[in-house]
Amino acid sequence: MSLEENRDVVRREVAFWNGHDAEAAGEVYAENYVGHDPAGTHAGSFEQLKASAAAVFAAMPDLHLTANDVIVEGDKAVKRWTARGTQTGEWIGIPATGKEVVITGNNVFRIANGRIVECWAESDALGLMQQLGVIPPMGGGEE
Repeated sequence: MSLEENRDVVRREVAFWNGHDAEAAGEVYAENYVGHDPAGTHAGSFEQLKASAAAVFAAMPDLHLTANDVIVEGDKAVKRWTARGTQTGEWIGIPATGKEVVITGNNVFRIANGRIVECWAESDALGLMQQLGVIPPMGGGEE
């Protein structure tokens, strides 16, 4: 696939997260998808990704993802992103907080046949937990 076609896959991936429809995952991610993500959202198999997306969409129905940078080379694409949303539902055992959060991260995708087949993800999970009030701010100070 061309670099522009792979860049389009990343555009569709951003649209997937902004579309809030976990069942649409197959339009972007391959059924043999494998995710590597210490925070968990992109970890595991295609079915695990769909379940994780559904949980995120339920917890933050106003989630909006922005691709700040996209770099494509060969079958790889790198996306630096910012996501914003309000946690109005339970998520990973955390009751709804009503708090607006901003999280940043990076994804490295491997693309084949117009779908993402592998993802390595890193995000500011600590910052997210601090914004939700689950972990105190660094230094023990109040926000």
